[in-house]
Amino acid sequence: MSKINISIEQLRGLIGLQVIHQEEVCRVIEVIEESLSIVLEHEYRDPAIQSDQHGHANRRVPQTTIIAVLNSNRDEFDPQFLCLELVED
Repeated sequence: MSKINISIEQLRGLIGLQVIHQEEVCRVIEVIEESLSIVLEHEYRDPAIQSDQHGHANRRVPQTTIIAVLNSNRDEFDPQFLCLELVED
């Protein structure tokens, strides 16, 4: 099988879009080039508490999820990526 060729520029074009992931509204906020993944920020979840380097509660941050774009063989799109639905304005 041949590998899927998707560019970082194409993935960066997704930044800012709202998508439905597992019945939750999320926004694409980042692309991770090394693993060809996108980072989703959950729009309506309560923020999580982030710890500092000493393990002490530091601040509240939005909850995020990382979604792989391609499977491990890079010959098909990852099923989780394929399940994302674009939110229409």
